[in-house]
Amino acid sequence: MPYTAEEARMIAMPDDDYMSTEQLDFFRQRLLEEKTQVEEHLREVRDAMASHERDSDELDQAAFEEELRLQLRQADRETRLLANIEEALRRIDSGDYGYCEETGEPIGIPRLLLRPTARLCLEAKERQEQQENHYRKARGEG
Repeated sequence: MPYTAEEARMIAMPDDDYMSTEQLDFFRQRLLEEKTQVEEHLREVRDAMASHERDSDELDQAAFEEELRLQLRQADRETRLLANIEEALRRIDSGDYGYCEETGEPIGIPRLLLRPTARLCLEAKERQEQQENHYRKARGEG
């Protein structure tokens, strides 16, 4: 995925500038924009659910219920994303943004560009996923 000029500039900044005011402002703006988009989509889903009239046709009703189920799953994911965005904004305010919660090491600009809500560096995230896979296999889920 090609970077925008502003993203490329963030990546090109020297290590000494990691989580400088300029970078924090960049990520704050990106998180606020994503928050607005998620909130708008959640509003649209709520409005669509509220405006649906129960249809007497069983096939139409079944199709609506399947669509509703998918929208509710998406809304659940977006609600969790919204909480993660708000938590990332709190980390910006507290000065912890951009640093791994597990190791204290920098998460890195490229990873934050892909996932601005990241709380773990790549190595810690990979360890976490390996542990989760191990536990799932141990319980017979995978």
